[in-house]
Amino acid sequence: MTVLLDTSVATTAAMGELGARLAQVLRAGDLVVLTGPLGAGKTTMTRGLGAALGARGQVSSPTFVLARTHPTTAGPDLVHVDAYRLSDPVELDDLDLDWDGAIVVVEWGRGMVDGISDSVLDVEISRSTGADAAGADQDLDPDDVPDEPRRVVVTGSGPRWDRVSL
Repeated sequence: MTVLLDTSVATTAAMGELGARLAQVLRAGDLVVLTGPLGAGKTTMTRGLGAALGARGQVSSPTFVLARTHPTTAGPDLVHVDAYRLSDPVELDDLDLDWDGAIVVVEWGRGMVDGISDSVLDVEISRSTGADAAGADQDLDPDDVPDEPRRVVVTGSGPRWDRVSL
């Protein structure tokens, strides 16, 4: 595993910008696993990534539909998955996702996507657990979560990430 980035992200807008930055290095077959508590910025990052890829349709949390495919204006589709409500990795397989032809972003995917790809970008987002995070454990829309600094650590797994610079 290679740490590609370890940074502080101060605002919601900056989290979206970081997603756009990640989009510049992603290609078909890449799997991005987003980990962090509710309100950490996983969907916000994916929105920025989708905007940079020219994804059609609103990129929003796929919590209740589990997965959304967003065709892009150029390049591979963006597949946005929310594994929060899944209880077993086999359920991901049942979604019949285009793992090889799309960029797949899986929120809550740690431990659920092992062995699916040899090109995994793991994004760990942590945030304060103090007073600034009051209410953050509720299932809020990312735009309703107050700005506060987050720590983001991006790790690449597999030879694909050996020479990538963020």
